[in-house]
Amino acid sequence: MTLSLVTGGAGFIGGRLVQRLKERGERVRVLDLAAPTSQDDIQGSVTDENTARRACAGVDTVFHIAGNPQLWSAKPKSFDQTNRVGTQVMLAAAKTEGVRRFVHCSSPTVLIGRRTWGGVIDEMSRPDEADMLGAYPLSKLRADRAVEAAVLDGLDAVIAIPTEPLGAGDSRLTPPTRMILDFVNGRTPAFIDCMLNFVAVDSLADGFIALRDRGRRGQRYILGGENIAMRALLDRLEALSGRLMPKTKIPYKVAFAAALAESGLARITGAAPRAPLTGVRIAGRPVTFSSEKARRELGWTASSFEDALVAALKWFERKGLLV
Repeated sequence: MTLSLVTGGAGFIGGRLVQRLKERGERVRVLDLAAPTSQDDIQGSVTDENTARRACAGVDTVFHIAGNPQLWSAKPKSFDQTNRVGTQVMLAAAKTEGVRRFVHCSSPTVLIGRRTWGGVIDEMSRPDEADMLGAYPLSKLRADRAVEAAVLDGLDAVIAIPTEPLGAGDSRLTPPTRMILDFVNGRTPAFIDCMLNFVAVDSLADGFIALRDRGRRGQRYILGGENIAMRALLDRLEALSGRLMPKTKIPYKVAFAAALAESGLARITGAAPRAPLTGVRIAGRPVTFSSEKARRELGWTASSFEDALVAALKWFERKGLLV
């Protein structure tokens, strides 16, 4: 029986992928900073070369999900260390250990640049480094380029570009989950009328497996769900939660100025801003995402956005996160 390695396997996406693989009767090893839950799991960092080689030993497929998904950090260089350097270390370990296939988890932020103004985004979008809207997207773009360089060097790798994952179990509260929780808890009194794209985390796990099995070497695939305007999201949240959502729309220029000021304050206090500047910049570019390539080549489509939203709300309640 083959063995798959999931880096970041204790996280939201990685954890759901591990669950799906085990449900299929497959052997799985997890590499994560969190304490192991299975005998074959390894606790450690993807940036450590010895740990990476040990994790890749005897592995058929690496699902590289680990990374820093936040949009702000008191130490912006940490994004590069985790996301780019960690990817390079895992790529080198995979090549050394003879891994058959490397499935890399990218970010939709690599598809949106300073000169992006609306329209439908697909895998052909390729902003350069100077166009990136913050330290996080830049680190993910550089990680993607490391994967593409490894492909040219002979590694069989594919790149997944998931949109915003949604569902139950996001215990680390990644940005999309935190955004929805803050709206439901009344912590966000106004909104930017932007476009969003959510993908049910269960579907996303299936998408990663489809990429392993059917993705073409060296290709990128957007794994996305429903494109939805922020105003429409708030209407659904109000109907499902029974809680009033904000009605005040903030003009982009006002939101940008506020985020700029809050980011300056955050550099002094070290407290994360409620609206990170990178997130506001992305929100100001109202794009929609197309997953047509994944549907056509992988036979993959996302399940219901509303079901995933209901699952997230029920999970908030079970965990006592609603106030």
